[in-house]
Amino acid sequence: MSVMKTEGYATYKNADTDWLEALPEDWHYARIKEIGTVRGRVGWKALKADEYVDEGYIFLATPNIKEKEIDFSNVNYITFERYAESPEIQLRLGDILLTKDGSTLGTANIVISLPNKATVNSSIAVLRIKESVCNKYIYYQILSEFIQKKINLKKSGMGVPHLFQRDINNFFILLPPLFEQTAIVSYLDTKTAQIDQKIELLNQKAMQYAQLKKSLINETVTHGLDKSVQMKASGVDWIGLVPEHWEIQRIGTAFEERSEKVNDTDYPPLSVSMAGIVPQMDSVAKTDNNDNRKRVAIGDYVINSRSDRRGASGISTYDGSVSVISIVLSPKRKFFGKYLHHLFRSYSFIEEFYRVGRGIVDDLWTTRYSVMKSIEFSYPTYDEQKQIADYLDEKTAHIDRIITTINSQIDQLKNLRKTLINDVVTGKIKVIN
Repeated sequence: MSVMKTEGYATYKNADTDWLEALPEDWHYARIKEIGTVRGRVGWKALKADEYVDEGYIFLATPNIKEKEIDFSNVNYITFERYAESPEIQLRLGDILLTKDGSTLGTANIVISLPNKATVNSSIAVLRIKESVCNKYIYYQILSEFIQKKINLKKSGMGVPHLFQRDINNFFILLPPLFEQTAIVSYLDTKTAQIDQKIELLNQKAMQYAQLKKSLINETVTHGLDKSVQMKASGVDWIGLVPEHWEIQRIGTAFEERSEKVNDTDYPPLSVSMAGIVPQMDSVAKTDNNDNRKRVAIGDYVINSRSDRRGASGISTYDGSVSVISIVLSPKRKFFGKYLHHLFRSYSFIEEFYRVGRGIVDDLWTTRYSVMKSIEFSYPTYDEQKQIADYLDEKTAHIDRIITTINSQIDQLKNLRKTLINDVVTGKIKVIN
């Protein structure tokens, strides 16, 4: 049984690059084009969505190239003719896939299995490494900060960042002897798997706390704090049983729609986010199109009407303006704002809101006020609303702190993973059997 250890190399030489101070004595540079090929889909062979078929050959896009794996399940399919016209990008085991367009530019993974014959779209480069070089080692090189910094500098394009194949071909790779490449791969496979397992366990823990928070809010805003109180049937499917003294009312009875059109100069632009209603970031382009936004006043409830922004809503603590795709409601009677904030951001209400919407596909599903106003909701007295809101503020803040701590641990492990890969494939530390 071999045990992997790390130490520094005995001798180093000048790296002759701004990217690296020193290089192990028996390592050398090679351009990617010298150790393999880089292929991509030719522009005129790009496919349109109406060419996809229900069954056929797998057609990978950038969302399928994930950090941990290649997603072969959520894919489009193409005909044999379209697959066969580009044999140079028909995937093989061991191919390295590198995204070269858009926000995921620089994401890489390696083909370790092929559930069916597959190819890629024009936003993915296929790197095929010579047998004289360990392809998994090159994959780790591409993940390293040494290469990722070069990718970030090579980004070009007005709207969508783009990496040209000639740039990829000319990237310099650090090459140790082949036996050392395989030792490095074995070491990194083991160590990154250990780190990934810890990250996965922490992710599950964070998800459990997020689910606890969601359940706590849902239970409390519909059933209250007093578990001994007499309950009654609400007559509303999404609510179920409610305390006997709670009232049931339609949204259209308790609120009126605020549809006044304003501009974002006189009324500061607000964003309807998953965190609630917040000032719009300065980097977001302003409209400059006169009165094409909706006015929002402090205490208004605002929700994004589109299902692709599911959960983006809240009670506004600002005067300002929001996009016209949002629904703005002004309360007709006195409610405790934070109670409504928790109620209308609860899982059950959000599901009910989008359930009554209309659309062709999920990300274009829209709920209009004309339908929303018929949704019924329940609420207690004003004093009890305040008690519920105060309780949920305290409990959810505690859960949020726990989740923040867990996410901080995840970030530390991800940084450790990146640093480990970079230090090993740039020769800062030596892996030996």
